[in-house]
Amino acid sequence: MSPGKIRENLPESVKDNLPSHAQHIYREAHDNALKQYKVPEKRRGKTSLEETANKVAWAAVKTEIS
Repeated sequence: MSPGKIRENLPESVKDNLPSHAQHIYREAHDNALKQYKVPEKRRGKTSLEETANKVAWAAVKTEIS
């Protein structure tokens, strides 16, 4: 997938606020979380898969750029 295509699929909050290397971290963590937390029982509370993936991705960005 081309870099432009990857950026196109990111949430506006990610595209507007993160440099490209942090966007890459977000995308990788988000994609991994979608796989890891696909089964609802693996998620905390009643959060949706997308909400869980977003939380994981933002946490990964914060950890990597701090």
